[in-house]
This record gives sequence, C-alpha cells and structure tokens, in this order.
Amino acid sequence: MASVGLLYVGAVLIVNGLMLLGRVDARAAAPMNLFVGLLQVLTPTYLIFTSGGDTATILGASGIYLFGFTYLYVAFNLFFGLDGTGLGWFSAFVACCAVVYAGLNFGRLDDPAFGVIWLYWATLWALFFLVLGLKREELTRFTGAIAIVAGVITCAVPAFLLLTGVWTDNRRTSAIVLAVLCVLSLALYPRLRDTRATAASAPAPQLREGELTGQVAGGPQPTTQMHGNVVEPQPPVPAEQPPAPASDPATRRRR
Repeated sequence: MASVGLLYVGAVLIVNGLMLLGRVDARAAAPMNLFVGLLQVLTPTYLIFTSGGDTATILGASGIYLFGFTYLYVAFNLFFGLDGTGLGWFSAFVACCAVVYAGLNFGRLDDPAFGVIWLYWATLWALFFLVLGLKREELTRFTGAIAIVAGVITCAVPAFLLLTGVWTDNRRTSAIVLAVLCVLSLALYPRLRDTRATAASAPAPQLREGELTGQVAGGPQPTTQMHGNVVEPQPPVPAEQPPAPASDPATRRRR
C-alpha cells in the first residue's frame, strides 16, 4: 500500500519541481499537493492501526507522515497565500529526520537502496529549507530540478519495482545505480544557480513569499499568462480610478 503512495509522491515532486522552474503556475500545483498530502496521511494511519502493534510496520509508516504533512502544508500555503517561512523550517525538520531514516535503512533494515533514497530526500528537503526558510532565491531553479530528479529516480521507478516484486532481489544493484545518479544530478548546481535572482524575479513567488504586495485590497492585481509551457508575469491591472468630481457652476462664474 505504501508503494502506491510512493508512486504519487513522484508525481507531486515532478509538479512541484516544474513549479520551482517556472513551468507550472504555483496555484495550479495546489490541488495535486492536497490530493497526495491526504493520501500520505491516510495511508500510514491505516497501516499503523492495522499493524497489530508490529514495531517494524509502525517504523516504516512513521516516515510517510513527514511527506504527507509537507504536501498539505504546500497546498494550504498556496490556497491561502501564506508565507513559505514556516514550511521552510518544517522542511529542515524533515531533512534531519530523513538522515535518521537513511541510517536505519543502511543498518537495521538492511536496505541500502532506500538508504540512498532517504539521503537524497534529506538533500532535497534541505534545499526546500534554504529556499523557503532562509529565502535563498538563487537556489530556486536548482531545487526544482532536484525535485524532478527525485520524483523520477527515488519515487516513481522504485514504486514500480516494488509493485512488481523486483525490488527485493536487486537492493544492492539499485543502491549503486541510485547513488551514481543522485551524485550526478548535483552537477546541475552551477548551471541552474541564479546569482541575480531576487524575491520578485525567482519562480514560484506565491510559494516563497505568500500573497504578493500588489494583491492587497484596492491595489493592482498582478496576473500571469501561459506562453507555451512557460508562465510569464504580466503587467498589473491598475485599480479603477474614481471619476473626477464635477466642478461647481457657481465657482466657474466667479472665475
């Protein structure tokens, strides 16, 4: 059952990665985060309640909540225009926990492939912390690319291998292949780091900053427009100006 959730985690990471690359409008990514967040909260709850107190099952299910709460947090931030700082600091907590789960997989659970996967997730959530919690806008695009890589090689592919029963017999080989691919993906950093990025120019400002300054009542409303598959900001629509008061005829006569 957890393998099914892992497959859809791959989907939401790809969507969120495209959002951070500026290829998907931030509000358009909110429903997918809500769906997967709910799935990743209900799934471990079911597994724990039906585990009969089995500690291994409870341990395996406990980590799923970290990601379920992350995606629900993203969805609520986007729906309600909340600042991303809280989500960023929660991501720091997730990154630390992911390191612990990686150690458990390398040791107690004897699954080095998932040990590598948890380390990569720790790296990705640490990047979320830098971008959202510390407002390191220059890392936004790099973080988006790493999220897409994670969605494919640490979620979708392992999920299919688990669902088809192939994973157990190839843990060592999978660990080596995953480690090589994950390290190679980090080479995207020099290409995607944007030293000139600002809070206004970096992609997905709704996720990082919450409601934009111009979205207050009575202010000009910023808009976006899709050109191909790229979201481009459009000039704000100015607020309607009240009509000028009619001049008093008596005043005109005195002049």
